[in-house]
Amino acid sequence: MTAIAQFRTCPDTGFKVHSAAEKLIKANAVAAVVFLLVGGVFGLSVALTRWQEVHLLPADWFYLALTAHGLDVLLVWIIFFEMAILYFASAILLNSRLATPWIGWLQFWLMLIGALITNVAVLQGDSSVMFTSYVPMKASPLFYLGIILFAVGALLGCCVFFGTLIVAKDEKTYEGSVPLVTFGAITAAIIAVFTIASGAIILIPTLLWSVGYISHIDPLMYKTVWWAMGHSSQQINVSAHVAVWYLIAAVIFGAKPLSEKVSRTAYLMYILFLQLASAHHMLVEPGLSSEWKIFNTSYAMYLAVMGSMIHGLTVPGSIEAAQRKKGFNKGMFEWLRKAPWGNPAFSGMFLSLVFFGFIGGITGVVMGTEQLNLIMHNTLYVPGHFHGTVVAGTTLAFMAVTYIVVPLIWRREIIWPGLAKLQPYLFGFGVAGISLFMMGAGTLGVSRRHWDIAFSDATLSFDYPAAAYLMLTLNGISAILAAIGGALYILIVVGSILFGKKRDEAAAPAPAEPTAAAATSYGSAGTAAVPGTFMLALIFFVTFVLYYFVNWKYLAETWGVS
Repeated sequence: MTAIAQFRTCPDTGFKVHSAAEKLIKANAVAAVVFLLVGGVFGLSVALTRWQEVHLLPADWFYLALTAHGLDVLLVWIIFFEMAILYFASAILLNSRLATPWIGWLQFWLMLIGALITNVAVLQGDSSVMFTSYVPMKASPLFYLGIILFAVGALLGCCVFFGTLIVAKDEKTYEGSVPLVTFGAITAAIIAVFTIASGAIILIPTLLWSVGYISHIDPLMYKTVWWAMGHSSQQINVSAHVAVWYLIAAVIFGAKPLSEKVSRTAYLMYILFLQLASAHHMLVEPGLSSEWKIFNTSYAMYLAVMGSMIHGLTVPGSIEAAQRKKGFNKGMFEWLRKAPWGNPAFSGMFLSLVFFGFIGGITGVVMGTEQLNLIMHNTLYVPGHFHGTVVAGTTLAFMAVTYIVVPLIWRREIIWPGLAKLQPYLFGFGVAGISLFMMGAGTLGVSRRHWDIAFSDATLSFDYPAAAYLMLTLNGISAILAAIGGALYILIVVGSILFGKKRDEAAAPAPAEPTAAAATSYGSAGTAAVPGTFMLALIFFVTFVLYYFVNWKYLAETWGVS
């Protein structure tokens, strides 16, 4: 194949699309969606088991499903999709050829084989150690081997991404600084390298321990190093889905950030401080000093929180500035009312932004405060929080950008446009319900991982408040709603790829919305007035202060126990 034949020009955006990058984007995205389906089925079964009136699974299957659910949705689905994002943000957005495509394919097959090996190990029934796999619980050696292979593949994908950046720079396929979306992908890839290194440091010895070559793994050491991987893997997600927010805002509105330099600085704060938030998983460990806990969960973590708050301001602010330039200037919120809420890419993105901030972000700061953590640690509040970040935030954002990627990369129209408009709302509000009701149950003290909150087979009985049972009933209903939304997403995406109307490569009609040109240009929206965005920020601030105060009040009510 000649160098010219390796590229096609996208008629919608003008991007030069390298064929090797396009194939790898497709392969990784398809694998991601398949594992989202598998993990979603396991997740629904977990929620229906926690719903006491249904109580679907027996104890052994509950813990098996919980392990598989965490593996497939927190790790496999998201990182496969992030590989596709890395290739898109480098080769496509920079009009460059992909560096070493054969290593890209090695990345894909290592990740796929590793994910399959670990899933098989879990399904065999001897590796129900949950996502965290804390020692001294021991899984099958295949469990650890599969994760290690998966991680090595992801590391190779990051290397291909960095190599493509070098190729684009050397071949001068873009001018000036890399686009902000690519800068966000660079942030995600840098954090990924740290994350994978942390995983190797702890999982390779644990693999050797599982086969008998190492006699002992210290539990506190394991937990400390594991969370450098387990929590930091979610920080890859944050960096990636914020990049997706900027991409969608640029594609749909032609929006530019309020300040490009400030947005890039916020990403830099992620690199420097975001991994420190993993300390909030360690706040009840007696082997770690109070000084270490307080520093990591207050002064240092707040710098990372500041980065997210900057993005939470500049993304809607950029949209408001773009909308006001088009004449939507009536009142404070006409720009938002007249936004394309029927476009699933926009609605999914904006719901992701709101849920991530109001549910995941606020609760993350509360849970990351050393004193407050004690009243919710190891309760259902914890998975409630990360369903607000990883699912309502990251997964919903990735779903949203799919509605842009399928027409651009697969050259297929989205099928069932009416259902596609509905899908982000079903999934988004379903997941928001899951998060809120699990946090409600956790606030009432419900244990994070117990199979039966009624303790029906226990020698000594224990009763949670009646409201806890209501919370888990509502959690089950919300899970069904989210499952319907997730199933719709999979059917729409797969159906569009297989049966969607082919788009004319030579002369595609001019898109109704602005193209992605703004996603590849350097610049800011300038001094545009964005009063609606600042009002939303004020509402967020008031909500945060009130919720923070309420949790300190809950803590104060426990003082009488002593």
